[in-house]
Amino acid sequence: MAAKQYKSGDVVVSYDPDLCIHAAECVHGLPRVFDTQARPWIQPANATPEEIRAVIGKCPSGALEFRAMTTPAPTPPSTPSGVTVTVKPNGPYLVQGGAKVCDIAGVVLKEGAVLALCRCGQSAGKPFCDGTHGRVGWRS
Repeated sequence: MAAKQYKSGDVVVSYDPDLCIHAAECVHGLPRVFDTQARPWIQPANATPEEIRAVIGKCPSGALEFRAMTTPAPTPPSTPSGVTVTVKPNGPYLVQGGAKVCDIAGVVLKEGAVLALCRCGQSAGKPFCDGTHGRVGWRS
């Protein structure tokens, strides 16, 4: 499934449900913008671009992206060694620092500063985590 875009003024929020691990950082961080009970569930007009960018920066899977049409996005912080992979207890591999995931033919599936990769083997969107580990009670 392709990413969905939500626009308000010169702010565009993209959401890729295939990458979402349902950590709910967005919902808890800015509920007036990210409200799963509302339609559409993302309403960028309800906060400043700075507030939205800050909350999207906490998304552990890279499912949310922020774009301001008039100002460039900040350069993501890099780690001294480049890419960092963190094993989340009972959860996915979190890849941070800029990475590219390709299929066997070398076609880029997703490129981003933050990615969450399936560790339980149950995701419907492998190799990306979709949060199934939590629904099926998978433990590492």
